[in-house]
Amino acid sequence: MERNLGLFKRGSFKGGVHPAENKRWTEAKAVEKLPIPPEVIIPVQQHIGAPSRPVVAVGDKVRAGDPISEASGFVSVPAHASISGTVAAIEERPHPLGMPVLSVVIKSDGEEAWNPDIALQEDYLALERAEMISRIRAAGLAGMGGAAFPTHVKLSPPADKPVDTVLLNGAECEPYLTSDHRLMLEKPAEILLGLQIIVKLLGAKQAAIGIENNKPDAVKLLRKKASELNLPYEIIPLKVKYPQGAEKQLIRATTGRVVPAGGLPMEAGCVVQNVGTAAAVYDAVAWRRPLVERIVTVTGKGIKEPKNLLVRIGTPYSFVLEHCGGLTQEAGKLIMGGPMMGLAQSSLEVPVIKGTSGLLVLDAREGKKHEERVCISCAHCVDACPMGLVPKQIVALVRNGRIAEAGENHALDCIECGSCAYVCPAHINLVHWLRYGKSEIIRSRKKAV
Repeated sequence: MERNLGLFKRGSFKGGVHPAENKRWTEAKAVEKLPIPPEVIIPVQQHIGAPSRPVVAVGDKVRAGDPISEASGFVSVPAHASISGTVAAIEERPHPLGMPVLSVVIKSDGEEAWNPDIALQEDYLALERAEMISRIRAAGLAGMGGAAFPTHVKLSPPADKPVDTVLLNGAECEPYLTSDHRLMLEKPAEILLGLQIIVKLLGAKQAAIGIENNKPDAVKLLRKKASELNLPYEIIPLKVKYPQGAEKQLIRATTGRVVPAGGLPMEAGCVVQNVGTAAAVYDAVAWRRPLVERIVTVTGKGIKEPKNLLVRIGTPYSFVLEHCGGLTQEAGKLIMGGPMMGLAQSSLEVPVIKGTSGLLVLDAREGKKHEERVCISCAHCVDACPMGLVPKQIVALVRNGRIAEAGENHALDCIECGSCAYVCPAHINLVHWLRYGKSEIIRSRKKAV
């Protein structure tokens, strides 16, 4: 594959949709620090891969930043206490992804004591690569754009997959969410210094940050800050189109490269990280600071006072929503994330986790489920699919139990962005069927091995 090193594009990708942005409620609101909750519930699995193993016992005293679990494999990361206090329980608790997960419950002592190892090391760029990777893993970093893939794994590509280009995703194309936007405005240096570390780790020759055109203030500020820091990274304004921030679409829009079907970005010589992950990389390497808090956008017609909040990992949703004035009488549905790729929640007592970019509360009318009708073969879903798939055909195969054929029609290439369901006039829950089909394909292939 011919690569266009040194020549970033201002392109786009085929397909996609233009949902209402609905960012006006929070995009101009600075991040507020949420008070420490009386209790945090920290799941041992907040990432893709093997769950971590608890290393504390009930009754143990912990400080913020202390490890409370250890990685149980290469594709695994530890969890850390986000507050100081006492371990009150280690038991299964409700999880935002729907199933109970073993969790460490910590009762706050109100003292806000921190692990003393968290301190700036001025010469952190002189560290050996292995030490940098070790710090990133020890900090429990997992992708903060929502996928939650362990960061140290992504930054350790095999020798036969050299990476020459690093891209940071600052698109934040998901409607309603503004947590990345606020991070770019309030912590631009940390993002750029984190990108510098990532470039060094991968030996990349070029790097850029892609930001949708609806955030001109972030584009301007990051360009200014990159110049001040003398960092040769390009800040690329992108067309406002969903899902502009998806890895393969961002790569196509900024480099013109195409990730092969079934392949990973490294096969196109690229690694993509979220801007929040880059800032966390800086914290981990320069400060030895673990991932114990993140910015969460709390928004929607069903919340009384939308805000951007800096929230400790493990904080129950109920505590977060209470700080935003609580729910309105019209509140109808709570979603972790945005309306396109977020997950509906059934409880207010589940915790904020590393991948929680937002809490969206829709009113009853917005959250109403439309009655499904018969597919009319309009092909709107085909036009909208950013992966070039035929969603209606794959879904028909899945619904009829023809799982192997669904796999042959590239169901596993679906990125579950929701563009197909968004444009479907028959209100067919295409993403549900695609997600189910993918799980069945994977299960049947494992069975066959």
